[in-house]
Amino acid sequence: MGRTLAGIMDKIGPPDTSGLLSHQVSGARYFFLNLAPHPKERLALVMGGREHCNPDYVVARRTFPFHVLEYVVAGAGSVRLDRHRHELGPGTVFAYAPTTDCEIHTDPRNPMVKYFLSFSGAGVPLRLRRCGVPLGSARQLAAHAEVTSVLEDLVREGQRSGALAPRICAALFELLLLKIEDTSTLAPQASEPAREAFLRCKALIDAGAEQLSTLEEIAAAAGVEASSVCRWFRRYQGTSPYQYLLRRKMNLAAEYLVEHGGLVKEVAARVGFADPFHFSRAFKSVHGVAPRALLQYRAGGSGGG
Repeated sequence: MGRTLAGIMDKIGPPDTSGLLSHQVSGARYFFLNLAPHPKERLALVMGGREHCNPDYVVARRTFPFHVLEYVVAGAGSVRLDRHRHELGPGTVFAYAPTTDCEIHTDPRNPMVKYFLSFSGAGVPLRLRRCGVPLGSARQLAAHAEVTSVLEDLVREGQRSGALAPRICAALFELLLLKIEDTSTLAPQASEPAREAFLRCKALIDAGAEQLSTLEEIAAAAGVEASSVCRWFRRYQGTSPYQYLLRRKMNLAAEYLVEHGGLVKEVAARVGFADPFHFSRAFKSVHGVAPRALLQYRAGGSGGG
């Protein structure tokens, strides 16, 4: 490796992550658990986050201190891992090693939103092969709502400053790998027309969840029949389109409440709910707590980020 981890750590220092993170992103949320993991650990999660790629986003690196797993939730792009190029879109997961020649581009007309996790350990190659994403490869997951949910939990828990955060994140990381292992075997062929139509519908929800409210609106935006949208989501996502839209709305609402606070009725309106009581019931059905609980959590200053 051209640069040692110690050399990078000397340069970045505790508050500076310029050697590890891209600056061509916006709305990013990161967590850092242990940037100097013990060399004898079999599998140690180091850091991770969620990034909105800018239209000019490009990553080109020949070395990196850690292994990396990346997961695209919206947008489009491409990745070259050594000599192999892969198209990226919602539901694509890919992994690379510290010595992988890696080059990632986003589509400037449809920038990607993606999660990434960095980790180390002698057990990494075998564990990633077991879950169907060996180092230097990419694959498409079919039913990936639960994968996104676990990643969101990982970022949230990683940003907390509690003593148990590393252990919680380690458990969530193993859960994530199990979910990927479980869903990767269900991935259809990339040329399947129904899957392509499903991905277009899902991308519409991911990008416009705040404005969309009904199945009919989703179908109209995609230019397809509502019954087809339901069938595709049941097949590839394992849930209904409305349930997926609702969870997307509630995740956006939770993110806004934690980051910005505000009145519940304002956040309800932001994600398309005219009735704040209906919003609160929906929020609790998805997250298990009322919206005000997140406001109190934020006010108490117990969270990270």
